[in-house]
Parts: sequence; structure tokens; C-alpha cells
Amino acid sequence: MKRDARQAILDAGADLIHRQGFHNTGLADILAAAGVPKGSFYFYFKSKEDFGLALVEHHAQRMAGVSASLLDQGDDPPLIRLRRLFETFRGFQAEGGCVRGCPLGNLAQEMSDLSPAMRQALQTAMAAMSSRLAGLLAQARDRGELKPGLDPERAAAFILDSWEGALLRMKVEKNPGPLLRFEEFLFDHLLA
Repeated sequence: MKRDARQAILDAGADLIHRQGFHNTGLADILAAAGVPKGSFYFYFKSKEDFGLALVEHHAQRMAGVSASLLDQGDDPPLIRLRRLFETFRGFQAEGGCVRGCPLGNLAQEMSDLSPAMRQALQTAMAAMSSRLAGLLAQARDRGELKPGLDPERAAAFILDSWEGALLRMKVEKNPGPLLRFEEFLFDHLLA
């Protein structure tokens, strides 16, 4: 029961904060959405910042799970799996009206200058995402599918940086055009 209430708080908070932002989401809103009593929050989390740290881990695990399901399935070449990942995430954004962006990117923009602990947790989560992409690019390199001299780790960092920037612009433009431009440049020029 304890784990279920904690998870309900994380799930409800993840959704609300992804839509409204960390500071614009009150604890009462999270608890109401989770359907748990008011006193439950401080039983599971020492503070809202502690909740934020758990939220970063929650999002990182969810994204890792979705990424693994897309990147590890089948015998497709690594760059085909990478394309499928970005196409799928673009589809999620388009279905949602191009308003939410990346939950970790949103938290990074809002909290990195305000909470050193959250900044560190976000840095760790993004480093893990970049490392996952680097591993896939290393597979492509080993198959002779990358341009000679393209370093998988640096390329992965650039890809993640570019994706996050495209998501930000998508939110401003309220359409998936920036994500399509990202994919086109990545697959038709950088990784071609």
C-alpha cells in the first residue's frame, strides 16, 4: 500500500508538472490528482525538492524504458532503430498538441539554477540518455554505417542537445516542424 501511494503521487505529479511546471504545481494539486490524503506527501518525501529529485528519477526510468523498447527491438540496423525512436517521440508530441516537450528538459530549464541537487540529478539523467545514444552510434560505427571520424560520444551529446532544442522550438511554434527538421538534418546530413 505504501509503495502504491508513493507511486500515485509520483505519477500524478509527473503529469501535472509536465503540463504546468514545477513551481506552478502545488502539493495540494498533486495530492488531489493522486487521490491520497494530504499528510501522505511528507510521509514519502522530505520536501518538494526531494519530490523533484524522485520525479527526475521517475521520468528518467520511464524514458529509458520507452527508449529500450524502441532501440532494442528486432534486428534492424542501429540507425533505423534510432530513427524509429525519434519518429515515435515526435508522434507523442504531435498527439499531445506540441505543448509539453521533454519532461526532463522542462525541469532542467526551470530548476537548474534554483536547485543544485536537481541540477545534478538532471545532469545524471541526461548523461545516461546521451550514453544510450552513444552506444547505438558505436554499433553503427562498428557496422561501417557512420561517417569516418564521427565520434559516437560527441555525436550523441550533439544529437541530444539538438533534440532538446527542437523540442523547445516545437513548444514555441506549437507544431512538429522543428522535430521534422531535426530528423531530416540528422539522418540526411549528419549521419548519412
